[in-house]
Amino acid sequence: MQGDFDKILIVDFGSQYTQLIARRVRECQIYSEIHPFNISFEKVKTLSPKGIILSGGPASVYEKNAPLCDPALLRMGIPVLGICYGMQLMGHLLGGEVTYSEKREYGKARLLVDRKGKLFQGILPKGNHFDVWMSHGDQIKALPSGFQTIAHSRNTSIAAIEDASRKIYGLQFSPGGCSYTERT
Repeated sequence: MQGDFDKILIVDFGSQYTQLIARRVRECQIYSEIHPFNISFEKVKTLSPKGIILSGGPASVYEKNAPLCDPALLRMGIPVLGICYGMQLMGHLLGGEVTYSEKREYGKARLLVDRKGKLFQGILPKGNHFDVWMSHGDQIKALPSGFQTIAHSRNTSIAAIEDASRKIYGLQFSPGGCSYTERT
């Protein structure tokens, strides 16, 4: 029966990587379901996920008809990971500031980890950086209360964030294609 095992809920904002995210979660032997961004909070509660991933997407959170999720998803007390648009949306919904980037970031980028925090615990055996894939034209300019920046890139001063006390994390990049490397 569906409720007899743990699941991760992936909220889709139109990312070209949503299916890849679901596949990567399933490769970790964890059940995942993809649902549209406008899924109701009540429906999410009935699904009882152990965590939520907010996908990326092509919109800007500050546009008039930007796709938004119910902010209550961020107050469920379960881990939430926002990826690209999902990270920007969390910042926007929780009182931070998201703006247009003067320089778009697209392609391979070096992510420099400022502090491992909970998000990067155990995955940086040596060095302090990852090679990641960035694809964004917006960025978080000011963090919401309670968040810390844990990584940046040459072009983006806020590229990974966390509020560990609320179990809310964000990545400006898609983690499906990153690799860690030693400091050179």
